[in-house]
Amino acid sequence: MRTTKQWPALVGFLALSYSAAGIGSFFTFRALRSGWYRGLRRPGWTPPDRVFGPVWTILYTQMAISAWLVRRAAAHGNANQARAGRVALVAWCAQLALNVGWPAAFFGSRSPALGVAVIAALWLAIVATVGLSARVQKGAAALLLPYLGWTTFAAALNVAIWRRNR
Repeated sequence: MRTTKQWPALVGFLALSYSAAGIGSFFTFRALRSGWYRGLRRPGWTPPDRVFGPVWTILYTQMAISAWLVRRAAAHGNANQARAGRVALVAWCAQLALNVGWPAAFFGSRSPALGVAVIAALWLAIVATVGLSARVQKGAAALLLPYLGWTTFAAALNVAIWRRNR
């Protein structure tokens, strides 16, 4: 695949990732403006609000680059690698949808309990995406590990908030 044909795919994955971020932010900002989130009892290890934007910007960028690397490797590989790439990209899309679903559940529905359920599914989808991506392109899988780590932390925070606000 020629280099000039690869860049539109990267731009597309970046657009998908940042669109997911924008949709998720819609739910988050509404809950922050209303004061609902600030009224919750949160653990002392909750990061300041200003940390989340930069962290998620980096993670969404890494997610997009990861998907692009999988697509690129699958396009250059044999039939088995192409099939594995398609499966990895389906998992990538599923985790991205769940990534949007979490702020909709937690902030939009104002339900830490529903947030726990969605973030558990998201965590599993990320693990699957990492494993499937590794079969196609190891670097793509490695780019998802910080996202998995942050989501693990976010899940622990979500559970702690749920437990404190039942």
